[in-house]
Amino acid sequence: MLKFLCGVLLALATVLGPCAQAASVLFLNPGNTREVFWVSYSQFMQAAAKDLGMDLHIEYCDRDPGLMVSKAREVLQGPKRPDYLVFVNEQYIAPEILRLAKGSGVKLFIVNNALTQDQMQLLGTRPDKYPDWIGSLVPNDEEGGYLMLKELIRLRGPVPAGEYIDLLAFSGLKITPSAQLREKGMRRALAEHPEVRLRQLVYGGWNHERAYEQAKLLFKRYPQTALVWSANDEMGFGVMRAFEESGGRPGKDALFGTINNSPAALHALLDNRLSVLLGGHFSLGGWALVQIHDYDEGVDVSQYGGRDRQIPLLQLIDRAQARQLLAMGNAQGFGVDFHKLSAKGRPTSYRYPFSLQTLMH
Repeated sequence: MLKFLCGVLLALATVLGPCAQAASVLFLNPGNTREVFWVSYSQFMQAAAKDLGMDLHIEYCDRDPGLMVSKAREVLQGPKRPDYLVFVNEQYIAPEILRLAKGSGVKLFIVNNALTQDQMQLLGTRPDKYPDWIGSLVPNDEEGGYLMLKELIRLRGPVPAGEYIDLLAFSGLKITPSAQLREKGMRRALAEHPEVRLRQLVYGGWNHERAYEQAKLLFKRYPQTALVWSANDEMGFGVMRAFEESGGRPGKDALFGTINNSPAALHALLDNRLSVLLGGHFSLGGWALVQIHDYDEGVDVSQYGGRDRQIPLLQLIDRAQARQLLAMGNAQGFGVDFHKLSAKGRPTSYRYPFSLQTLMH
């Protein structure tokens, strides 16, 4: 009987081929479970992994680069290694993780903040040096910072000749590439509008409380502030709170702009407290999984738009889109068929349709 069963199993194995095992992925999330952006980012990745049949595990690193590196070391040098490690070049940690991964057999994929130009020069860009680094996907952070200020200025309306309007800016962490790029975009818009005076730029560390404390002082120092630019919604709400406590009315006495389509930010846009909102980049990790899944299936991803790519995810969100995004937040799996986005079997002219529009079909 045992012989017969073994024969049947062997025959089945021959017919079915080797049993395909789900690709295992570890994502080192740089944020924490109190940050709506990073939680929604994880949820979108989980929806993608479920749809694509991938085994996804997520570890939060609480904005601590040391913790991120130690978690990476643990997984890259430990006995239970994933097939893929997805991480963010938060506070410049990517070179250290690339170094730790050498010889581990774990494939690496970078999201949100890719290597800076300086890091690329130091590492050398030879693909054979880090053969397990298979790609990166980043949003249009510089353009996001630019679009936010341009739209704030447009909404504020024309300024009489010889007069100025005051701007305050709240950036993230000084040593995070996305913060630097958003700030760079904001300064590009400023250069086009000499009638706008940047009174002060401070680094709120992406944090509500820190931006709130900074803003309390700045609104006293610059009572004529008419425009407020903030690099994420956590800081934006902290600044708004300080403005309201000083007697100001957001959306009336000063116009506020920020980034991230959290439910609170979408509601603030609909209530006209927030005048400008950009979002869409919470989906980046999910899109990255589509690419990793294709790579795992033997697709040469570099033929479909390049191995390392920037995609225009940060877009201005209008009120109709805000309502749609709020409704979509309750949909099962975000209502996206991730399988349909695969490049497998497609002509090389195909480009991954990773955008806010794909979400809001």
